[in-house]
Amino acid sequence: MDTLGLRIPVVDLVIIVAYLVGILVVGVLSVRRQKMTGEAYFLAGRSLGWPMIGAALFASNISTIHLVGLAASGYNEGLVWGNFEWMAAFTLVVLSLFFAPFYFRNKIETLPEYLERRFNAAARSFLAFMAILGALFIHIGMSLYAGATVFEQFFGIDVVASILVISVVTGIYTVLGGLKAVVVTEAIQTVLLIGGSILVTVLAMGALPEQGISTVAEFEAQIKPKQLSMLWTDNSVGLAWYSVMLGYPVLGIWYWCTDQTIVQRVLAARSEHDAQIGPLFAGFIKVLPVFILVLPGTIGYVLYGDTIGDNANQVLPVLIQELVPTGLRGLISAGLLAALMSTIAAALNSCATLFAVDIVARVRPSTSDESQVRIGRWSAVAVMLLAMAWSTQGDKFSSIFEAVQEIGAALAPAITTVFLWGVFWRRGTSQAAVCTLVFGFLMGATAFVLDFKDAQGYKLITDGWGIPFMLQAFWMTMICSAVFYCVSKLTPAPPREKVEGLTWDNPLTALTRQWAQPGTDPRRLATVLCVTIGALYWLFR
Repeated sequence: MDTLGLRIPVVDLVIIVAYLVGILVVGVLSVRRQKMTGEAYFLAGRSLGWPMIGAALFASNISTIHLVGLAASGYNEGLVWGNFEWMAAFTLVVLSLFFAPFYFRNKIETLPEYLERRFNAAARSFLAFMAILGALFIHIGMSLYAGATVFEQFFGIDVVASILVISVVTGIYTVLGGLKAVVVTEAIQTVLLIGGSILVTVLAMGALPEQGISTVAEFEAQIKPKQLSMLWTDNSVGLAWYSVMLGYPVLGIWYWCTDQTIVQRVLAARSEHDAQIGPLFAGFIKVLPVFILVLPGTIGYVLYGDTIGDNANQVLPVLIQELVPTGLRGLISAGLLAALMSTIAAALNSCATLFAVDIVARVRPSTSDESQVRIGRWSAVAVMLLAMAWSTQGDKFSSIFEAVQEIGAALAPAITTVFLWGVFWRRGTSQAAVCTLVFGFLMGATAFVLDFKDAQGYKLITDGWGIPFMLQAFWMTMICSAVFYCVSKLTPAPPREKVEGLTWDNPLTALTRQWAQPGTDPRRLATVLCVTIGALYWLFR
């Protein structure tokens, strides 16, 4: 039964509308009794415990791009794209053990603020500029387009209409409620997202016996070679094991350890222990997407390969349409909305924080706390409007998921380099940081333009030079590191008091220091997490 001319049953439509209204009410009411100071708006009053931090880290990361893109990648190539999920666990360990202690102890509000304390104001300003660009073009713009495209394909809802509705609902509770509203809604959305994804996976696996497939061997006989392997030796899609080992840490450290949209949850921790345990909790949750997001795409290849053909982005909508009954389909659709809205909300709040704290408050130090909140809200509205305009250009990209990774590979090398050297090398200078950020940004932008597909689908660096985007990220990081080291050696060393409390004496200090805080030692949990991921890689090698 259709309603309002849309390809959607009334029951499902009611559930989706109820979800939109419910999440809006929860987001606004979550801060109804809280005085909206700058710290409350931007950092939830530094009140977050580790369960909420971990859930929020996961929810702000998983977007509709992941839901649709990872299923499509599982359909095309297989579990190898799950490396973006399992490798994330290792960089979350890096965040927990090496970066979170500095962030929490220095009570910073933004990641650019850390760079100002470690280096200078110019480094802070340029990182804020790069962070806002990343949030606008990746986190919000591309997520909006991916979600709108799915709803057009799935329900027949016009792309522009989808973008408007999603933007308005997400924008209201984010702009009014700040980080507390974002994190509370993210915790709800995490449960819905995981539950919906598990349901689709279970239903897809349950449909295999109807195709005469009852064992793993029978399943492997129906799929492409290596489609269930995480470790490839060929680099046909740029994800051979050596490309992943060299390139992913660059993207992962940038995204999980230095991106304001993600790390803002850690900055809002109520204690150093929560700031360290929260990322590890998120690391354990990151085990799931390979099985509930990528694997369903591979199962879809077996079940509906003839129907889907080469249009891999259809695999998730087809699985939902064919396997999920009415009513539950509305809940799954709400899960898609949850993924989309949590990512957009996280990016909007981080942009508001970056603009109000790192730009306005520095240009006008006399800006009151109340004014910062008001400026943050208006800047969030402006960013949302710009992202809505940019999202309408999403059809210019042949693969949204790959485009997001390539944009990240262009931004990440300079930022990852400056943060790593800044945290682990006391001799690193402010001049080196600024030179590396500017040079690395220009180099990454140039590489992205040169490697953009031409009319024939040819990429100069990937196809002509044989360097896919993951290896590009690695080599650009090596070049940025050389720039940072050389400029540091050519400029005066920073005074010891300038870097005190902002760098480790050596990389082993974080692992060998005496643990005196109450609660579980994060190093033990980190060891369990690394062993777990290592064992999974062995099973799916």
